[in-house]
Amino acid sequence: MTKVVFFVFRSDPMCFAHALLNALDLEESGMWGEIVFEGEATKLIPEISQPDHFLYPLYTQAKARGIFYGACQTCATKMGVGDVVESENIPLVGDMSGHPPMSRFVKQDYSIITM
Repeated sequence: MTKVVFFVFRSDPMCFAHALLNALDLEESGMWGEIVFEGEATKLIPEISQPDHFLYPLYTQAKARGIFYGACQTCATKMGVGDVVESENIPLVGDMSGHPPMSRFVKQDYSIITM
């Protein structure tokens, strides 16, 4: 099975929209896509988890399908959104000095895309 992980670093909602759309498209096409919130992208979680945000429908769809691998523990804490991330049931991941390791995905033959 083809597997892709998107490590999203940018806090630009339009950039994140493409990660959401592509991860959902992969899943709908019988493949697998996951998203890791990194860096400033962790600040998006409090925004896109609001029902009035334009990405909310895609966010809730991706969340329901288990597409969010997690958010960087260190970055979410630094950006002041760790509590919101946890309240959204998105795991805080910090296996690599507080950050999500790419090695986990490489070992499982994922293609890695950074945004």
